[in-house]
Amino acid sequence: MEIIMNYNASGKLAGKIAVITGGSTGMGLATAKRFVAEGAYVFITGRRQKELDAAVKEIGGNVTAVRGDVSNLADLDRLYQTVKSEKGGLDILYANAGIGEWVALSDVTEEHFDRIIGVNVKGALFTVKKALPLLRDGGAVILTGSIAGSKGMNNFTVYNASKAAVRSFARTWTNELKDRKIRVNVISPGPIDTPILKPLPKEEVAGFAAAVPLGRIGDADEIAKVAVFLASDDSSYVTGIELFVDGGMAQV
Repeated sequence: MEIIMNYNASGKLAGKIAVITGGSTGMGLATAKRFVAEGAYVFITGRRQKELDAAVKEIGGNVTAVRGDVSNLADLDRLYQTVKSEKGGLDILYANAGIGEWVALSDVTEEHFDRIIGVNVKGALFTVKKALPLLRDGGAVILTGSIAGSKGMNNFTVYNASKAAVRSFARTWTNELKDRKIRVNVISPGPIDTPILKPLPKEEVAGFAAAVPLGRIGDADEIAKVAVFLASDDSSYVTGIELFVDGGMAQV
């Protein structure tokens, strides 16, 4: 579902500066659109320049794209140097970048482990750590988790563990950043119509939909709406939570 929105100078995020990693496709792109529509200026990252260029065109304004890999610390330094030089500070950080690969335990390799943990765990940690000098007191940090961190899904050993680590980060950082009034929360999606589902056979995707109490795959914009809530003052007394956006899949 394509959603085109215009900048709103009186929106819920008016005047805020946001960073969204993994912002060139899927949930990150949908959230970037929503953030801009609510008045924020957004920096997005991604590993592929072509997708970043397309995302900037789709968002339409109040956005800067910085190519980079969150598992590469030099790329993160370059991202935050860009934020600092262009805007001076940061109000909202959405550490969304992540990857998943369907690999059975018997087929897990060191390369697979390093790749998943490098992006989903190392990448999330240093995305937040390196943002701290720019992140203003009272800011919001949002992490992308997954129902996989709670469900123990087959053939997803390393991915499941990586998302459980992300949930743990939110608990710890809620404590560590409380003196600065920085709120840290996790969005844990269920099956969402994003590129991670594209390699799967249609019957397997249909099986996911059948396992969801609401009976369907979610849309990326349904994640974006929740991200706006957690980034805005609407959630001013919400921190340390894992908010499942999964159609009930991990709840019943």
